[in-house]
Amino acid sequence: MPQVDEFVSVSEAKNKLLDMIRRMKHKQEIVAITRDGVPSAVLLSMDQFEGLMETIEILSDQKSMRARRRKGSG
Repeated sequence: MPQVDEFVSVSEAKNKLLDMIRRMKHKQEIVAITRDGVPSAVLLSMDQFEGLMETIEILSDQKSMRARRRKGSG
């Protein structure tokens, strides 16, 4: 399961956003943005986001999941 690689305050994220985005291109990191010390948002690469959305779509498709279960038990 992916874990948060770094925690950054909102004010720090404002100052470092461009650098953080550039880093995402080269490193598959997950950064939590905190507000008053509490994680409020997550920054991740577009590749990671697309993979996450694709996984959610597959898991929410009942027909696809039934077919996968049949395949695995056969």
